[in-house]
Amino acid sequence: MTAVAIGSCCFAVAADAAGASAASAWLAQACAEHGVPPEQVYRLDTCLTEVLANVIAHGGEGALAAPVALTLCLEEAGNECHATLGIADCGRPFDPLAHQAAPRAATLDEATPGGLGLTMIRNFSDHQDYTYRDRRNCLTLRFCWPLFR
Repeated sequence: MTAVAIGSCCFAVAADAAGASAASAWLAQACAEHGVPPEQVYRLDTCLTEVLANVIAHGGEGALAAPVALTLCLEEAGNECHATLGIADCGRPFDPLAHQAAPRAATLDEATPGGLGLTMIRNFSDHQDYTYRDRRNCLTLRFCWPLFR
């Protein structure tokens, strides 16, 4: 089945809190322009925000010194819509797909703050892909939902 592009756009932000806020606003506007349902915007934005938070907190000096490149591609394929969100940063090489999720705490006493971001990204997106090329971490997240006409 052939996919039909319904929109694509690019944006670049600084790896800081203001950049993360601008990225969220860009994503919301792009999704609104193309009729992406609110529950899908929520999934996209949650993942984008989490990835950017990780870049800011763990990417190191390289991540903070260069813009984070964002891409959003929307398409229809049969009875589904697909959104592909690309995030490329210049931080330390880190393959989030190779990282094992921490085991869930059995009790509140065993729980520690943090460590659930990658699990959340895996659960909120339908497909994830990672490559390191041209000194950039390139994470691609794909989201799918039924097309309602």
